[in-house]
Amino acid sequence: MYYFYTLRSLVDDKLYKGSTQDVSERLKQHNSGKVSATISRKPFRVIYQEVFYTREEALQKEKYYKSFKGGKELAKIVKDL
Repeated sequence: MYYFYTLRSLVDDKLYKGSTQDVSERLKQHNSGKVSATISRKPFRVIYQEVFYTREEALQKEKYYKSFKGGKELAKIVKDL
């Protein structure tokens, strides 16, 4: 199984979007400073995830949610989370 996940920074309230096979392990990596893209905004918490059968599906969803249209849709989904 593969996952699209969204994290919220507890420092600046901004979102990070990614995909992985193990959301808990990936969250640990983000929070321990092992991900350069998020090192200055840690700690994070998982606020949303979707599950997929293939890596390609998860990456496709990540790409969509990082687009302008998908970003607006995701913002509505996670608005109150």
